[in-house]
Amino acid sequence: MSAIVTAEDVSQVYEVRRGLFQKPLGLKAVKDASFVVEEGETLAIVGESGCGKSTLARMLTMIETPSDGNLTIDGVRISGDGAGDAKKLRSTVQIVFQNPYGALNPRQKVGAIIEEPLKINTSLSAAERRKKAENALSEVGLRPEHYGRYPHMFSGGQRQRIAIARAIILEPKILVLDEPVSALDVSIQAQILNLLADLQERLGLTYVFISHDLSVVKHVADRVMVMYLGRPVEIAPVDALYANPLHPYTRALLSATPATDPKSKGQRIKLSGELPSPFSPPPGCSFNPRCPYANERCRTELPLLTEHGPTRVACFAVEEGRLPAA
Repeated sequence: MSAIVTAEDVSQVYEVRRGLFQKPLGLKAVKDASFVVEEGETLAIVGESGCGKSTLARMLTMIETPSDGNLTIDGVRISGDGAGDAKKLRSTVQIVFQNPYGALNPRQKVGAIIEEPLKINTSLSAAERRKKAENALSEVGLRPEHYGRYPHMFSGGQRQRIAIARAIILEPKILVLDEPVSALDVSIQAQILNLLADLQERLGLTYVFISHDLSVVKHVADRVMVMYLGRPVEIAPVDALYANPLHPYTRALLSATPATDPKSKGQRIKLSGELPSPFSPPPGCSFNPRCPYANERCRTELPLLTEHGPTRVACFAVEEGRLPAA
């Protein structure tokens, strides 16, 4: 497999105004994120609210440009030195949003919603656009007669199918899925996840799957990137991450995942303290105020991602062998 997305020290800092005579504060939503997405794989990005998952999604879909670092998608550099024309990638990368109720225009019929990307990006005739839209509806398990109906006539799961149809209408290579099933009932979640797996196999898609639900991630991802306060802290194949999580934050996240086995007696890891402010992250490792294994080095020096078997982890406790076995 070859890399279709390469991020090198990508950052996103927002300026937040505080008042007329005060300097704006810099909110570090994503800081020095480096990772690769291989063609045809599913990379899951996980972490608690505020860790930078959705900001990363907006950069990958070119809704926002990184404030620093290099981001290359399908061979085109969209930020950093020698940045190319990002418009060429509009049909290469598409996004499916979290809320199917807010993602669709209630004043447009389903056919118009699905055809809109074709109107903007192609010169197809109305008849050709309709044919492609009906084919897209069929791809996601809906019928041709749904073409002329409004979004309020559909359930949440059906609306998410419409959103997926709109996303695949331009035949993209990459789909960014920003918590695509978190707003749906559990029974409907399984249907949408099965649909996404089927589309990936048939269309050769690459997925960036953003979620806070680790029980879902376990079944859909090939690799997992765990983020904390804007930085990746662990990147690993999904089997390695669940069998042997290395970073203390990853272990805490996994311990909070409900077990399906009633005989399972996993010990819950409770983190002390609050999530630090992204306006003023702590020096050293950003997790050190909540980490039971932090020492003076963790409080002064920033750990970088280093390889430990199949896993890359940013943790001095792992590097120095101070972390007990999972």
